[in-house]
Amino acid sequence: MTGIRILLIEDNRILREGITALINGQDDVEVAAVSDGRGNTLSKIRSAKPDLMLMDLGLDSQNSLAVVQAVKKEFPEIKIIGMGLAPAQSDILEFVQAGAEGFILKTATVAEMIHTIRAVASGDTVLPSSMTGSLFSQVAEHAIRRGKRNINGAIRMTEREKDVIALIVDAKSNKEIADELNIATFTVKSHVHNIMEKLALHSRLQIANHARNEQLA
Repeated sequence: MTGIRILLIEDNRILREGITALINGQDDVEVAAVSDGRGNTLSKIRSAKPDLMLMDLGLDSQNSLAVVQAVKKEFPEIKIIGMGLAPAQSDILEFVQAGAEGFILKTATVAEMIHTIRAVASGDTVLPSSMTGSLFSQVAEHAIRRGKRNINGAIRMTEREKDVIALIVDAKSNKEIADELNIATFTVKSHVHNIMEKLALHSRLQIANHARNEQLA
């Protein structure tokens, strides 16, 4: 592939200029336009006509997820890669839900960044190598490839996990859940761990809130 045109959105001027110089040092990719993320993204796309948007996940001026959603709504053909220094898996998951096809850590090498740009531009899904093979990575990649922006559509809970979620929503303790389902307490803990990993959540409260919002219980 040749001539990959990129819109770079980064509110740190030093990083913005540095990334631009590194990308423009390649033969087959170029930064066609840059933005600091202050509300001019859609107009930049209309004028520069990029193939791919490379953007910082943590913009100070506005919600990065809202930017991704707006871009995908008006320009669904544009590929989007997010960048972040040390994001939580749940943050990357939200970015994927919003429409991004890839994510790269700011600690990546130049070679890794260029590889990610080329791969995503070619239609691949690219997530941080540290997550390769994880359940989160598989769920996120499956959602992207199936074109599902609702990540819950790519997640399959077992019937027992659904039972556990319903009881968590009812504020039951592990012991109470174990007694009600007639299973061991350590088995309940295992189910809770699997549920949190599948949903990229970190607490029972988050499970309960998520279940209420998504009507999983």
